[in-house]
Amino acid sequence: MDNKRPSLDQYFMKMAKLASERSTCLRRSTGAVVVKEKHILSTGYNGPPKGMRHCKDVGCLREKLKVPSGERHELCRGLHAEENAIIQAAFFGVPIKDATIYCTLHPCSVCAKMIINAGIKEIVYEEGYPDKLSKEILKESGIKVRQFMAND
Repeated sequence: MDNKRPSLDQYFMKMAKLASERSTCLRRSTGAVVVKEKHILSTGYNGPPKGMRHCKDVGCLREKLKVPSGERHELCRGLHAEENAIIQAAFFGVPIKDATIYCTLHPCSVCAKMIINAGIKEIVYEEGYPDKLSKEILKESGIKVRQFMAND
């Protein structure tokens, strides 16, 4: 019996993907997991604020207006997975300074700014995202950013 143990990167990215399964976004499901010293501190997935109706129930303004991916984030009623993971940690008083965030998607520029101010030191993402400003902001910040490869 060959029970290959997943690496920590594989394990935490699987957890981010699992979180993404809770998403109610009509365009894309994303997940994020904040980790420090090999322990999960918080998780998040994209969706509306607590108690609000889900996009699957009320529709998507960005979809209706045919807004391209990576643009006009303010039109979305939902929060991104990274935002929700950071907010969840704050809500429960869990410090995330010097943590790593695993994301199913490269963070947008709004999430990148939140990640910087939260003191997160590393981003591990699986899929790219068309947001040039995000890449510029993160490069300037000095945060380590690396793409997860399934074979890692």
